[in-house]
Amino acid sequence: MESETLTKYKAAGDIVHKVIQKLVPLCVEGANVLALCLEGDKAIEEGLGAVYSKAVKGVKVTKGVAFPTCISLNNCVAHFSPLASDPVASAVKLSDGDVVKIQLGAHIDGFASVSAETLIVGATAESPATGKKADVVKAAWTAAEAAMRLIKVGEKNYAVTDAVAKVVSEFDTTAVEGMLSCQQVQGAIEGKKKIILNPTPEQRRSTEVATFAEGEVYGMDILVSSGDGKTRLEDTKVTVYLPQPEVTYQLKMKSSRTVFSEIKRKAGSFPFNLRILDDEKRAPLGILEPVQHGLLRPLEVVYTPADTFVATFHFTIALLAGGPALLTHPPVWYSTDKLKTEKELQDETIKELLTKKLRDGKKKKTKKAAAADGEEKEEKAEEVEEKE
Repeated sequence: MESETLTKYKAAGDIVHKVIQKLVPLCVEGANVLALCLEGDKAIEEGLGAVYSKAVKGVKVTKGVAFPTCISLNNCVAHFSPLASDPVASAVKLSDGDVVKIQLGAHIDGFASVSAETLIVGATAESPATGKKADVVKAAWTAAEAAMRLIKVGEKNYAVTDAVAKVVSEFDTTAVEGMLSCQQVQGAIEGKKKIILNPTPEQRRSTEVATFAEGEVYGMDILVSSGDGKTRLEDTKVTVYLPQPEVTYQLKMKSSRTVFSEIKRKAGSFPFNLRILDDEKRAPLGILEPVQHGLLRPLEVVYTPADTFVATFHFTIALLAGGPALLTHPPVWYSTDKLKTEKELQDETIKELLTKKLRDGKKKKTKKAAAADGEEKEEKAEEVEEKE
């Protein structure tokens, strides 16, 4: 991986981290979810405005939101990011004890860093969360730590699938069924290689075995439920969509062409919220034809049963010559003293895996060689790992 590419990934990751640092203290009882989402997207844009503002070799560097801020509560799995025009969703507020999942991302020159973490409103070291809420959050982060150590050159994607399943089962929790994590490339967060969690037999057959290779980047999404991991749709409206640039279709309606042109100009190939459109109220009509013909894919808001809780941790990781390097940061809120659980990891193989650093500490290359593949830019990743 080129040094400048790694620098852009990490700069985006730093911005994402600062935004999450800003949002976590705002997640208190009574906080409005829409206001939090708006604050998150605004902070991403402000952070991006401070970097790469000058043209490089005469070309303006593109920057933007790589994943709009989503705040999903309790048994809502992901993608909850309401519109002001929706009187029900826009009125949702946080309550004490809510399991809150924050997800957002930024990109610089198409190189995206996406992060997500989970917190529990009101939980502190003095008054820790207990029961299923504590179990599911600890299970998810433990699984994330295992996954980031297995996404390494030469390893197979199903090693991650199986390790996550093993970890979460020891907390009496389950990975959310069929959730995919993907290889990332410039301009896209869904590349060819995929990692699936808790697949059905059919999903396991249809998800190809893949070997991780040097230079690749992955966005790993750990989603864990306190229930059986099965999901369902409710009546929550979709507000986040992912462009499908590989699909071609000539839109017939003028309103559709106008809206789709605005989407391409503002979001490029990254997920976006309908809030970015000039006319939010008319947006659902304008995207109808693009969705029907596969130009846009709705990122549905799905739920587990009402008496369950879902926790998520998402990290972006690069496979470099010296080993894996986190492009995003460890969670802001998480610490074991905020979670009181009687369940602990027992599997000796996983426990040993968690003692290992991401980087194996091999002899460093010469400065010249390190600069050639970008390893000089990896030092910050090593510092992050030491803080874990």
